[in-house]
Amino acid sequence: MSQGHGKPGAGGRAPHVARKRFGQHFLSDPAIIDAIVRAIAPRAGQPMVEIGPGLAALTQPLVERLGRLAVIELDRDLAARLRGHGQLDVIESDVLKVDFAGVAQRLGATKIRVVGNLPYNISTPILFHLLQYVHVVEDQHFMLQKEVIDRMVAPPASAAYGRLSVMLQWRYAMEDVLFVPPEAFEPPPRVDSAVVRMVPLAQPPEVDVQLLSELVQVAFSQRRKLLRHTLGAWLSAREASGGFDLQRRAEEVPVAEYVALAQVLL
Repeated sequence: MSQGHGKPGAGGRAPHVARKRFGQHFLSDPAIIDAIVRAIAPRAGQPMVEIGPGLAALTQPLVERLGRLAVIELDRDLAARLRGHGQLDVIESDVLKVDFAGVAQRLGATKIRVVGNLPYNISTPILFHLLQYVHVVEDQHFMLQKEVIDRMVAPPASAAYGRLSVMLQWRYAMEDVLFVPPEAFEPPPRVDSAVVRMVPLAQPPEVDVQLLSELVQVAFSQRRKLLRHTLGAWLSAREASGGFDLQRRAEEVPVAEYVALAQVLL
């Protein structure tokens, strides 16, 4: 996770300055770091991948328990620092270009655990990117903007329930496990953060993900209007209704009903 560890400039290097374009905020609160590690509960030998290890505040306690850890770091300077650590496999790349199935193969694993402090500016694209590789994921623990996690875990008929809720809940069991205040970071972000646990469902419903994504996007495009104004026209163009009640707003429809509609449209 993009975090700070130890004294700035330790080992003779100049302190790393957080880069705004990478959305860097380094975790520096030992109690929060410990709570996150306990939530992840790493065990020796488990294949784990950390997105955005930064200054290794979380990386170090993780690797001490695991023995080895793969890390994905975009920042060239940070990647160079991390290569000096003998127990890390450093993948210098934009996470949105990483083939996680290939990473699992590289680690000799059928399933990998994924952790990270996701940059606020691209957290949603990362979550959707990982959705493609859910078959090789055992679980995911991410620190994100609390507002994003609220949307991820939101139940139907709540203000936070939306496209992100539906697209993740059909595939994962999710839990908000820890609140992280701004002062736990250096520099402090202007928002509250939290840690979410995402466990892929063992037997998810079979569905065309692209179709479900399009359907849900149309449904929530004008969330204050009844679905007959948005989804109604979209379904008519496909000469389908599936007996779906369009006299509701998008936020009133449970995940299972969106999935069932996508299934009958195939």
